[in-house]
Amino acid sequence: MDTAGRTEQRGPTGDLSSQWARLDWKAELKNNVTTPAQLEKYFPLSAREKADLEQIVAVHPMNIPRYYLSLIRPDDPNDPIRKMCVPGSGELIVVGAMGDTTKDPYGDDKHDKGNGILHKYSYTALVVATEYCAMYCRHCFRKRMVGLSNDQTVRNFQEASKYIVDHPEISNVVISGGDPFLLPTDVIEAMLESLKDIPHLNYMRLGSRAPVVYPMRFFEPELLDVLRRFNRDKTLFVPTHFNHPREITPEATQAVLNLREAGLNVHNQAVFLRGVNDDAETLTELMNELVRIGINPYYLYQCMPVSRVRHHFQVPLKEGVDIVDRARQQMDGHAKRFKFIIGHDIGKLEICGRVDDKLILKQIHARSEHPEEASRMLIRQLTDNGGWLDDLPEVELA
Repeated sequence: MDTAGRTEQRGPTGDLSSQWARLDWKAELKNNVTTPAQLEKYFPLSAREKADLEQIVAVHPMNIPRYYLSLIRPDDPNDPIRKMCVPGSGELIVVGAMGDTTKDPYGDDKHDKGNGILHKYSYTALVVATEYCAMYCRHCFRKRMVGLSNDQTVRNFQEASKYIVDHPEISNVVISGGDPFLLPTDVIEAMLESLKDIPHLNYMRLGSRAPVVYPMRFFEPELLDVLRRFNRDKTLFVPTHFNHPREITPEATQAVLNLREAGLNVHNQAVFLRGVNDDAETLTELMNELVRIGINPYYLYQCMPVSRVRHHFQVPLKEGVDIVDRARQQMDGHAKRFKFIIGHDIGKLEICGRVDDKLILKQIHARSEHPEEASRMLIRQLTDNGGWLDDLPEVELA
């Protein structure tokens, strides 16, 4: 089940000899593991683990492709790949030491314009195209809605594009979810078609973890043709989501190569996760490997204080900022270009570093109603356990 010994990639459209490259991506989704009974066929579960799983998936569904399961080392209960896809007992803890009750730390709800449009920053519109993903990540900050029927996804993309037309301050659109690449290719084509002639749009982003967890989606020539064609009209970016170097398999590498050969720019937005990548060596290897396969390291997000996530995944900022600094010391210039970020209700904050017990942050994006807050500096008092901006006392600038 480990990735060692996998056949190297060949060709521009996913011509790999591994079993995954030969599967129909739509048909294979039906084989995803969604129940504890199915999961037990891959590695043993104790009676307690099965009971916990049943309780968790009743609230937050489990959905794991067989491909991603094959990356798990079954004899290691602390395997980082397993932590990201298999529900753990930590998800039963709703209230933790720092008040783990936040449902919407990024402020999605208050910026919901209806029909899947979130307009948080004046220049960016985010379209929640679907609630479905190839895999339901256990650390997802939208886990309250992903995989469940909800009203925050787009119902009429023509109406969504009309909202964008009517707001000329919008220079870019993020199509997100869920995962937009899990939609049929003709639906993706229709979405792009509705946006390509809007004159004030400079570029579009299609946010996706599918290159990581379900790379066979990008072996479909029809999809690549659509992306190649639309990339001539509007520059297309794919922000993806590798969190651990073992996710960078030959299949994932080929998926990224296919996107790059279609002319798309691929960036990575990792999440800083306890037990997954919270050491300097793993972070260094991850960023170096991303650069090696042609992905630009873009953001490293501090794990949000989401209910059933924060307790077991969030790294205290006092500890985390030192880990990130040690990792950066080992990286070359391209690998260390990422920003360490808090995606807060007030906007995006770059964690610049610390001076003794003072955390230094710079606000790089501000909500549309408070544009004057962009580029301001913030200083907070670090505490041993504080993992979020709101946990740290303010320090007044002299």
